[in-house]
Amino acid sequence: MPGPPRDEPELLARAHALCGRRVESLGRELGMPIGASGAHTKGKVGELVERALGATGGSSATWDFPALQVELKTIPVDLRGVPRESTFVCAVSLLDADRAEWETSWVRSKLARVLWVPVETGDDGARTFGEARLWSPSAEQEGVLAGDFEEILGRVGAGGVEGVSAHVGRWLQLRPKAAHGGVRTRAPGDEGGTLTTVPRGFYLRARFTGAILRDVGAAPE
Repeated sequence: MPGPPRDEPELLARAHALCGRRVESLGRELGMPIGASGAHTKGKVGELVERALGATGGSSATWDFPALQVELKTIPVDLRGVPRESTFVCAVSLLDADRAEWETSWVRSKLARVLWVPVETGDDGARTFGEARLWSPSAEQEGVLAGDFEEILGRVGAGGVEGVSAHVGRWLQLRPKAAHGGVRTRAPGDEGGTLTTVPRGFYLRARFTGAILRDVGAAPE
């Protein structure tokens, strides 16, 4: 496993070197055998890319490349480059929703600089790394993301967490995020109380991530 990249150019060079390589081949090279395509291998592919690029953040509350403050997102796409699913950003502290501010939020920090590594799945199920790209939100993009953040957490903070479906938010959405169905957390309830609910996380919609994979300055509807 290589050491952490010294700077963004070195990180991007490592990521570009993956383009066109098969996931399974890289897994064998790095001693991380990856099984057939499927939901149960998704996390393993992300771990494989982390190892190949020298990410050190792990499961800690930091960026994947802490010294560079860059987050890594391995994103499954079809042969047209269309993401197959929404992209997890970070967990949400529901009880703090009424005090949360976009400018100081962890979701904003996580999205400030992102290295996207597409993983294309062919008709035969073989997975190949696509062209990686570094992205930071434009002023227009950040304005939309901030608006989504404020709308979503505004509803949560007012006691309406159960009414915030994945349809709320233009590009950023709130969805359940837990290891299994039995996990519970606390959230603001009606009239100042609290209620028990499933944990939630922020996700980026596939139409947004797909657009920025084609054009980093995109502003899709």
